[in-house]
Amino acid sequence: MKPTLGITLLMAGLLGLVACNNSSKDIEGVETFKVEGAGNHQNGKISYERIPPAGGPHNPIWQNCGVYTQPIFSEYAVHSMEHGAVWITYQPDLAQDDVNKLVDAAKINSYTVLSPYPDLPSKVVASAWGAQLKLDSADDPRLKDFVRKYAQSKDAPEPGATCSGGYSGVQ
Repeated sequence: MKPTLGITLLMAGLLGLVACNNSSKDIEGVETFKVEGAGNHQNGKISYERIPPAGGPHNPIWQNCGVYTQPIFSEYAVHSMEHGAVWITYQPDLAQDDVNKLVDAAKINSYTVLSPYPDLPSKVVASAWGAQLKLDSADDPRLKDFVRKYAQSKDAPEPGATCSGGYSGVQ
């Protein structure tokens, strides 16, 4: 018995969806948590529970997505995460070759912010709204998986909101 064209197209579409959907893949070591503070805009310094933060109250202005060579304000970066950005942070003394690898990982999606972060608990930490991954190496393939899964994730409060036209400064 020959399948109908409709069933054949439906099956092909489902197989393609399964093959292309990396976002459903669990990434070993990712911590997820419920975050309050979406839409909670505050001026000034904010104390965060996690270092670096992965959501919460934030400045009314977001950090423009991009690569920064100096530390940025957490309050602006958290607003970018509310918009669906992934914030990749690294210890300021990380070797330049490793920083270049992080730049490559950030290029996977335009909704990324990359910056050094003083007193970081791991060499590299990737953060998104309500999710975080601590890494000991810039070579860890889980970093790119994290960017693919969480940049513009539906788990962000405002995915698709702009990641430009905000703040481009550093601390």
